[in-house]
Amino acid sequence: MNTSTALKIILKPHITEKTFAMIENDKKICFIVKNTSNKNEIAEAINSLYNEKCIKINVNRTLYGKKAFVKFETVEKARDLATKIGML
Repeated sequence: MNTSTALKIILKPHITEKTFAMIENDKKICFIVKNTSNKNEIAEAINSLYNEKCIKINVNRTLYGKKAFVKFETVEKARDLATKIGML
């Protein structure tokens, strides 16, 4: 997947106090994603944009749009990615 396609799928990180706690406790980062995207497309987009492998992805539809909760292998990987994208 190329970068422009991945940027159309992953719109932005969702930053709240709860999502900060999820990074440390659950190794998860929350993203707002395109409404028509599925879990496989989200995983490919994360891999192509940030070169990180996802363990598990949960999606929810909310008032803000579709949220993807992406779980990583270790807390360090989640923390490094959050720092890289400007969440921390």
